[in-house]
Amino acid sequence: MGVTASGGHLPRAALFDLDGTLIDSEPRSIETWRRLFAAHGLPYDDSVVRRFMGRRGPDVIAEDPDLFGNTTWEELIAELREIGRAPDLPPVRHLPESVEFLRRLHAQGVPIGLVTSAGREWAEFALSDMGVREMFGGLVTAADVVLGKPDPQGYLAGADILGHPPERTVVFEDTPAGIQAGGHAGMRVVAVTTTHPRAALGQADLVVDHLTEVDWPQIRPLAA
Repeated sequence: MGVTASGGHLPRAALFDLDGTLIDSEPRSIETWRRLFAAHGLPYDDSVVRRFMGRRGPDVIAEDPDLFGNTTWEELIAELREIGRAPDLPPVRHLPESVEFLRRLHAQGVPIGLVTSAGREWAEFALSDMGVREMFGGLVTAADVVLGKPDPQGYLAGADILGHPPERTVVFEDTPAGIQAGGHAGMRVVAVTTTHPRAALGQADLVVDHLTEVDWPQIRPLAA
C-alpha cells in the first residue's frame, strides 16, 4: 500500500472545483456582478463582488440579507442570466494546463469528480465544451447541497460518489472558501493561483501556478 513521504496514504481519487480551477471565468463573473450592483443602484467595490467568488450566491446573501433589499434570489438569478447574455462580457477561457492534468489522471484510471458552487447546467456545458465531461464520475453542484463552500458538505458528497474516503481524496481549488471546504472535509487540498495570490491560498497543502506542476499521486511539486 503506497504512502507519501510524510507517512500518509497515497490518494486514490480527485475532486475538482470548476470556475477558476478548470476554466478562467473570474473576469466575466466579476463584471456580471458589477453590472447587477449597478442596475440596483448599489455601491460596491471589488471586496464586495469577490465575496461571491467560489461560493453560492444565496449563501453570501444569507450572511448579508440587506445586500439587495427585498429582491429575492430568484429575481436576482433572472437578472444575472439576462446580464450574462450581453455580448461585451469578458470571455471564459479554458485552462489548458488543467485539461492536460485531467487527461493525465484519467489515463491513470483515477476516479474524478466535480464539486462546484455553480449550477448543474453551467457545469455540464463547461465540461462538455472542454471535451472532458466523460472523465467525471460524478458532479456535485449548487442545488445538490444544503450548505455551500466553505462548508465541507459538497466535497464529502463528492468523495462518497467516487467511493473513496476523504483521506484518500485530493481537492483542487482556487479560492479560500473552496480550500476551507476541502480541509474541513479531511482532504488534502491543492490550490492553483488562477484567481487569488499565493498569500490568500496559504491554507492549502500545496499551491501551484498550474496543475501540470503537481506530482500525482505524491501531491508535491513535480520535479523539473
